[in-house]
Amino acid sequence: MPCRMLRRDACLVFLASVLPLAAQAAGPAVVPPAARPDWDALLALAARLRALDQDGLNPAHYAIPADARATADPQGYAAALYAAAWAAVSDLLQGRVRYLPGRPDLRRDIVALPAWQARLHGSPDPAQVVEQAALLPPGTDLLRSALREARARVEAGGWPKVPPSATPDTMTIEPGVVDPVRVPALRARVAAEDAALAAEVPADPAAYDETLLDAVKRWQSAYNLDADGRVGPATLAVMNRPAEARVAQLRVALDQRRAMPRPQPGRRIEVNVPDFRLKLLEGERALLDMAVIVGKPQRATPLLSVTMTTVQFNPPWGVPERNAREDLLPKFRRDPRAMIEKGFRVFQYIGGERVEVDPLSVNWAAVNPERVPYLFRQDAGDFSALGRIKFIMPNSDDIYLHDTPDRGLFARRDRAFSSGCIRLERPMDLLGAVLEGTPGWDRAKADAALESRQTSAVGLRRPLPVRLVYQTAVVEGGRLRLRPDIYGLDAAYVRALDQRVPPAAPPPPPAAVVAGAAAPTAVVAR
Repeated sequence: MPCRMLRRDACLVFLASVLPLAAQAAGPAVVPPAARPDWDALLALAARLRALDQDGLNPAHYAIPADARATADPQGYAAALYAAAWAAVSDLLQGRVRYLPGRPDLRRDIVALPAWQARLHGSPDPAQVVEQAALLPPGTDLLRSALREARARVEAGGWPKVPPSATPDTMTIEPGVVDPVRVPALRARVAAEDAALAAEVPADPAAYDETLLDAVKRWQSAYNLDADGRVGPATLAVMNRPAEARVAQLRVALDQRRAMPRPQPGRRIEVNVPDFRLKLLEGERALLDMAVIVGKPQRATPLLSVTMTTVQFNPPWGVPERNAREDLLPKFRRDPRAMIEKGFRVFQYIGGERVEVDPLSVNWAAVNPERVPYLFRQDAGDFSALGRIKFIMPNSDDIYLHDTPDRGLFARRDRAFSSGCIRLERPMDLLGAVLEGTPGWDRAKADAALESRQTSAVGLRRPLPVRLVYQTAVVEGGRLRLRPDIYGLDAAYVRALDQRVPPAAPPPPPAAVVAGAAAPTAVVAR
């Protein structure tokens, strides 16, 4: 200890005399004389700051002074300690990463920082103030516990690895197989997270038996994988993911939850993209909760904060250029007649006018994929990629919610299959909810509009806020769900988290005042 026992009283007297100066150096608040912390409290504060890694933060970012400095420079030590504490409390309250490009979902509530600064400097136990700030977001205890376990796993050498197959035809480990190398490795990997399996002594360690099958299914379900017991490439990729990646994921989750906006009282829609879920919320109550299909990694669903304004019945699909080039052109080359039967029409601009072209007259093999000279449109109908309903929320990315004829995909755990828009498991349920309060509209009229097979639209009397967010760690009902980082956004977040100075938001553009400007009143759906 820097203040040896024989000098303890002298150190205490000196530190007490300089603590008000230290507080002033760290901020405007002044330590009340009755609340001056004793030497043990200061050491506890220093120890708590050195344990910031339990909160997902890096203690090295906060210039925590060495305890030995207290003897040589008590005033400087106290000032540096409080400065480090306030920097840490600020990050615990507001989140260390407050801005990332392309992440409008990272929103923070305004925090009453002066009140917390006064609390820190006025407390006889400042370490406890740091802990209070750390535990403020709901679910923090559960995330910190998971982070502690993940760090312990890293220190123990990581997860047991399941080796790849020596031959391509046995890549998947099938239930019932006997394999003296891969099955024991699989058992060890699952047992590392499954106490029931770890307690079992198998009759034949090389056999993929029923006990191991049940455990693998539990493990797959916990990781949002198809729980069929077949250990193929998708399951193996998650099993062999480095333990350090789990640590990074939980650090991101802890920081994202700080100063998270409180639920608004009105209705709103939230789509958590990597969780493949949509919720219609009213305050903290979920009125609807359904599976969704989101964009595949190469066509990621953008994160947005928009407003749903319109519902379109029997929508046609104006095919975006990329979809036309990468998806439709190969299908037209294979069988243009089948594409006609699915309602696709082809157009071309000739002399400045859009002219419909007979798909059977086109030499599709000669069309350059890089310069497709045609426009494609799919008429409303049973085969329409948009199904029977489209929920319009105007945005520059032309992203919307819609029905789909491919209902079987909702049974999959990984549902990143779309070209960016969001396909709904239960569009009729959402339709009924969003039409509430719209004069002249009820479920019967909506059914009639759908049955007419005609394209029509209705503006919502109560437009709904819609947020597309990205959270791979979900805390609900006292349980933690971890989802894959399908777009690599957690990886980008943790890089920002580990920068000594996290990225700052650019200054807002100057407000433009346009005389006579009016908000758009119509939406043109493609």
